[in-house]
Amino acid sequence: MNTKLHAICDSQGRPLDLFITAGQVSDHTGARALLGSLPNVKWLLGDRGHDAGWFKKAFKDKGIHACIPGRKQRKTPIKYDKRRYKRKNRIEIMFGRLKDWRPAMTDAP
Repeated sequence: MNTKLHAICDSQGRPLDLFITAGQVSDHTGARALLGSLPNVKWLLGDRGHDAGWFKKAFKDKGIHACIPGRKQRKTPIKYDKRRYKRKNRIEIMFGRLKDWRPAMTDAP
């Protein structure tokens, strides 16, 4: 069985909150679980898996600008700040670091 890790990170790529789901569960489930623990921010970066109307509306209600590109299946493209979206690599680096430390966590007593 696989698992999927959902995370909220700060602008430096440091994890603030983590949530684990089963691997076959949609990204929307993890996003919904972490929605209540969002810090007071102006912008939020998310990947294409988080492109949902309810999700973007929840951000707008909290005063957060969402920088989430549209899914490829969308008929009308979504506008997003491409320059800002390039900063998402910090989050990917954080996930890579967590994976590097995974063997140390599984060997713990």
